[in-house]
Amino acid sequence: MLIAQNISHSFNYQLFENINLQIKPAETISIIGVSGSGKSTLLNILAGIITPENGTVSHFGKDFDSRDNSDKENFRRKDIGIIFQSHYLFKGFTAKENLEVASILSGQKLDFELLEKFGIASILEQKVTQLSGGQQQRVSIARVLTKKPKIIFADEPTGNLDKKSASEIMNIIFDYVKTEKAILVLVTHDEKLAFQCDKIFRLENNIFKMI
Repeated sequence: MLIAQNISHSFNYQLFENINLQIKPAETISIIGVSGSGKSTLLNILAGIITPENGTVSHFGKDFDSRDNSDKENFRRKDIGIIFQSHYLFKGFTAKENLEVASILSGQKLDFELLEKFGIASILEQKVTQLSGGQQQRVSIARVLTKKPKIIFADEPTGNLDKKSASEIMNIIFDYVKTEKAILVLVTHDEKLAFQCDKIFRLENNIFKMI
């Protein structure tokens, strides 16, 4: 479903080189490492946001860089979901309007059962500026899953949530991946969370290895 071959990248110094990775449907992987090791950069390369200096990334058997711009945009809109630590919601919108943006762009209907699971069904008509930070993050993650993505990239997705809420949200994401036969690439500092994934990789001193 996702294959990375010989991925290398650097800025003012070498971040990593010759990374190879294969992820199958319904599989979850986590990437851990110290700050500055290149975890988020690698995630952005796998998501097609950053072009690596060397190597290729393929999704569903197609090299991302071989896609034309229209195909790339359609792929990002419908097949990829990206969860950041910051929620990036539209501040002038209600929670429901934020979710509807994802619904319209992806062509998927709002899943109210999913919204119940996230505990946000009762706050849909509230402006996002009226919501707590935890509620905003729940809306943000629900917005991603509303698209029904086949590949989820998550960069510290529960960093703004308390432990109980973080556990609840991650369980929803893990269940989604298994049910929809999607995949999850998770970057986190939380090793307890990382070890809930099927495979755990550490990126350290330019070396990427499974642990």
